Amino acid sequence: MLFDTPDAFRAAPRHAVTVFGMAGVGKTRLAALLRKNQWFHYSADYRIGTRYMGEFIVDNFKAEAMKVPFLRELLRSDSIKIDSNITFANLDPLSTYLGRPGDTDKGGLPLAEYQRRQEQHRVAEIAALQDVPRFIERADKLYGYSNFIADTGGSLIEVVDPSDPDDPVIAALKPHTVMLYIRGTEADAAELIRRFCQNPKPMYYQPEFLVAKWAEFKRMHGIENDADVDPEAFGAWGFEALLHDRLPRYQALADAHGYVVEARDIAAVNDGEDFIELVAEAIGKRMR
Repeated sequence: MLFDTPDAFRAAPRHAVTVFGMAGVGKTRLAALLRKNQWFHYSADYRIGTRYMGEFIVDNFKAEAMKVPFLRELLRSDSIKIDSNITFANLDPLSTYLGRPGDTDKGGLPLAEYQRRQEQHRVAEIAALQDVPRFIERADKLYGYSNFIADTGGSLIEVVDPSDPDDPVIAALKPHTVMLYIRGTEADAAELIRRFCQNPKPMYYQPEFLVAKWAEFKRMHGIENDADVDPEAFGAWGFEALLHDRLPRYQALADAHGYVVEARDIAAVNDGEDFIELVAEAIGKRMR
């Protein structure tokens, strides 16, 4: 949804925006703010963790509980219920399920199992993003929301090809929403890496990238066996590598299909009117 002028966006009776960018750059904070200003908040990660991967997550909880004799008997007799309490602001159930590859004694997953769960996430993310047009209609008809924000995960860029005119995810998003890149700086990246180490977010690597970085990490640390990799160390190192790999691809997606705002400007948004004006200014900048 590209606009000819900023005023055309300002005057639109309904606004729908898909925000994308680095994990932790402020997308969810912005969406939560807009939700308080009568915007419908669609969280792609929440949709992934409930509709498309909820059963995987809960089955994993149950598998761990079955290792405890006391809980095993209660589960087998349907005496207790185990569920995921994932929310827009708390994606820990999804993050925990995806896990990190490496030493199982340190909480890691065997690489093959990690790759299997990564593929589940890829399929789920594509499906969740393709649901956006239906939820725009649902938000309007069911709940009366005229404004809509799709809050995407940092891995959106891993499941789209900006150069493909027939990319199925872009084909679902672009005709129905303004695609808005929230661009961070290198300083932002450093802070995001620090925060990721404290509170990991769901991670998705393209398969070839994961294999290459896994081999590189092992070479760097003189590790021969997959089972000897420290999952926490690889998780932090892999996040940093993935972050820098994604930055030019985010920009390419914005150049081909949308607009750019800076993370520092998003931080100054206080309400829906501020956001509409910020997007209108981004449209004006692209025109120039």
